[in-house]
Amino acid sequence: MMTVTVTMLSCSDSSTLASYEAIPLEVNVPSNFPDLQYNLDNNPVTEAGFELGKSLFYEGKLSSNNAIACAFCHEQAFAFTHHGHNLSHGVNGGVGFRNAQPIQNMGFQTSYMWDGSASHLDLQPIIPLTSDVEMGETLSNVISKLEQDTYYQEQFTRAFEDGEVSTENMLKALSQFMVMMVSGDSKYDKYVRQEDNVSLSQIEMDGLATFNNKCTSCHATDLFTDQSFRNNGLPVNPQLDDKGRFNILEDPSDLYKFKVPSLRNIGVTYPYMHDGRFATLEVVLDFYDTGMVDNGNVDSTFSRPDGTLGIDLSTYEKESIIAFLHTLTDTQFLEDERFSEF
Repeated sequence: MMTVTVTMLSCSDSSTLASYEAIPLEVNVPSNFPDLQYNLDNNPVTEAGFELGKSLFYEGKLSSNNAIACAFCHEQAFAFTHHGHNLSHGVNGGVGFRNAQPIQNMGFQTSYMWDGSASHLDLQPIIPLTSDVEMGETLSNVISKLEQDTYYQEQFTRAFEDGEVSTENMLKALSQFMVMMVSGDSKYDKYVRQEDNVSLSQIEMDGLATFNNKCTSCHATDLFTDQSFRNNGLPVNPQLDDKGRFNILEDPSDLYKFKVPSLRNIGVTYPYMHDGRFATLEVVLDFYDTGMVDNGNVDSTFSRPDGTLGIDLSTYEKESIIAFLHTLTDTQFLEDERFSEF
């Protein structure tokens, strides 16, 4: 494992009960991963910053009804997804229009949300915080509530040199928490890094071979996403009519394009697709084999020589791909007490 070490100078203020604590934390970058994209120089990870971010992640006060925390839609046991819900839920019974994405390896990404509406990790939380159907709050109200809380007054003092309970520091603390959430210790990872004498079974090896042959044009690198936006031929959901990335730039070439999701921990992050329409991996692979439709802007990757759309997959190829995908489950990450509420 390559280690990125963050260091800062510490200082204290004897006039306050709490003082700035710049004790660095290490962000572990697995050797089989691409480079970290998050700039740690602009927001070094410290013990106090991480703990503040963790507290905020599980804090209901970030929502208008003081009950909906980030963790409401992002449960650790399911790679921080909203288990069992095809669409995210929020304040006052509100229902969103997209499936909650996993929170893992965020520091390696270059854009966020299904449509890439956030281009920086520090800005991503603003979207759910201010969404009427998710947390339904304003940034100023959130800060006002945190400023009145003695615990958070002390936590912000410990986490940041200026000690301010501010929007910038709140977002940086959440980023510090998320940057540490690295999932890279699955069976697959140990196999490719040749650790602990881990080997794959024959069906898992066959699945890896088929995956490399038929899936890596989109699910590239050991992040298992090329981070691009693609139209994968899903029939348009008439109830949502979600136009994807088109809604951000209104570029006709972006119609029905969504960000290619990472496949890490995919065995526990069901349901699948941006609207959670598929309950199982079997249904997902059946869709790519025989269910794609021409909605006017399908990615050329899915064009067959005969003019139809899809990826040819035999029954065994589907079985073996699924067996391989389960090797991407990182139990250590899913049970890591550093990221748990209690």
